[in-house]
Amino acid sequence: MVTVTLQRDKCIGCNYCVEFAPEYFAMSKKDGKSVLLRSTERRGFHTMKTNAPGAFEACEKAAKACPVKIITVIET
Repeated sequence: MVTVTLQRDKCIGCNYCVEFAPEYFAMSKKDGKSVLLRSTERRGFHTMKTNAPGAFEACEKAAKACPVKIITVIET
C-alpha cells in the first residue's frame, strides 16, 4: 500500500509532480496548483492510498522533484 499526501495550500505550481507522476497529479485550471487525483482532503492535507504497480516509484520521483517539499510518500 502506498500513501501519498499533498499540502496543496503551499503549492507554487511548478508542475514537476505532473511531469513525473501524471497518473496521480494534475494541475488545477482554477488556481494553477497541483491536485492529487482520487484523494480526500482533511485540514489542508490531501491524501490518496493505492496499491497500483509503480505508484511508489512515480510519486517518490515527484516528491523529490518538488521544490517546496509538500509531497510525502509512504510505502507500507
